[in-house]
Amino acid sequence: MNDDATELTEEHYELVISVDARRSGQYDDVDKTRMRERIYRVVETAFAHASVAGDALHLEDRGDGVLASVAGRIAASRLLGLWLVEVHEQLRHENRDLRVPLGLRIGMHVGPVRHDPRGISGRAVDLACRLADSAVARQLLDAEGADLVVATSQSLYEDVVSSGGKFIEPAYYSRAGLRLKEGEVTAWFHLPGRPAPEIPGPREPSADEPGEPAATAGTDRGDDVEGPREAPRAKAPAHRPGSTQITVHGDMSQHHDNVYQQPVQIGRTTGHDGGMRKG
Repeated sequence: MNDDATELTEEHYELVISVDARRSGQYDDVDKTRMRERIYRVVETAFAHASVAGDALHLEDRGDGVLASVAGRIAASRLLGLWLVEVHEQLRHENRDLRVPLGLRIGMHVGPVRHDPRGISGRAVDLACRLADSAVARQLLDAEGADLVVATSQSLYEDVVSSGGKFIEPAYYSRAGLRLKEGEVTAWFHLPGRPAPEIPGPREPSADEPGEPAATAGTDRGDDVEGPREAPRAKAPAHRPGSTQITVHGDMSQHHDNVYQQPVQIGRTTGHDGGMRKG
């Protein structure tokens, strides 16, 4: 086996970053070209300001976004801290004179990555892309009127974000459960420059049942509380105007316009003489 073939079979532990544009399908051909230019200016300028050299960086075009991987020798905290700050600042600069601001969704995960002449692959790549494309990421951009949302994997949050650091505020992340094609996962969402977001109520669609709710997106800001939720209690029926409402503790029966042909016992028998009492 030659050296090139060996290289293709080897996995490299890298930080994977998926960058997608909001509603890219609504751009016409001319505007889409301009949109792509803006995305590359934002991403590449941020990498330069974060001192990520070209030999440590892989960039791959995705039409309406960019797929990147950064070599393991670059600290992940630099990407989650300084690089995200620079992305946010560059994006604000690009949007300054735009009537419709460019919105970006970024998914981030660390894991084994394989390189070949056509790009990168691996589960780490799949997860980063799924996070960026998740319904929660899309909804947060709309619900919060933001121009940038970041989604990190659970492992990346635990290993890097939770410890904090320069430009990293774990309290500004919110946790959500997602159901992806690969199964249920936990992700952490962040809106740079803002407090921890409220995770929207709508659920991630199942791969098998696109129209059905699949997994609740719960809000959590770091207090690892898990477990089944208490089922909602049934509500008492609403009282209708003109109706009679009766509260009974014990047995009750109602009889109207009945004709009895022989003695009938209504209610419980009490006393020692065998007498009957109507309830």
